[in-house]
Amino acid sequence: MTLVTGGPVDASLSARQRLEILSNVQTVALVGASSNPARPSYFVATYLVSSSCDYDIWFVNPRETEILGRPVYPSLDALPGVPDVVDAFRRPEDLPAVAGDAVAVGAKVFWMQLGLRSEAAAEVALAGGLDVVQNRCLKIEHARFHGGLHLSGFDTGVIDSRRWTP
Repeated sequence: MTLVTGGPVDASLSARQRLEILSNVQTVALVGASSNPARPSYFVATYLVSSSCDYDIWFVNPRETEILGRPVYPSLDALPGVPDVVDAFRRPEDLPAVAGDAVAVGAKVFWMQLGLRSEAAAEVALAGGLDVVQNRCLKIEHARFHGGLHLSGFDTGVIDSRRWTP
């Protein structure tokens, strides 16, 4: 099993490992998906649904019923199939339970979004046979390998730190 962590202190991160994970994905469950356009999970969902990726995207949130015109499931075990990747948008203290749920449904990868790390969640997922990615954005990683960073707002063509004002 593989533990991939992103961030400035991790010099061992392999782009090949991330590409291999994303190349073998067919289904992604976004746990903590939100219909609020201001939330990062909504931004990632919008990209994954509208980009050229061929992933089946399933939204998981017990308080939502529909996001981007798609059904939302109350839990991972309510999904119509087994997700390859469980992408978690939850508080760090909730991540071990989400990792346990990912193991229970038979996911292959437990992915903690940008800014999220949990050694306890990583241990649960690794013990359950899942690959683990921490502190990485699935949208950014997909765009990085598939030429879509401009769709993510990263390739603006501006070589200046100042904002343009008309």
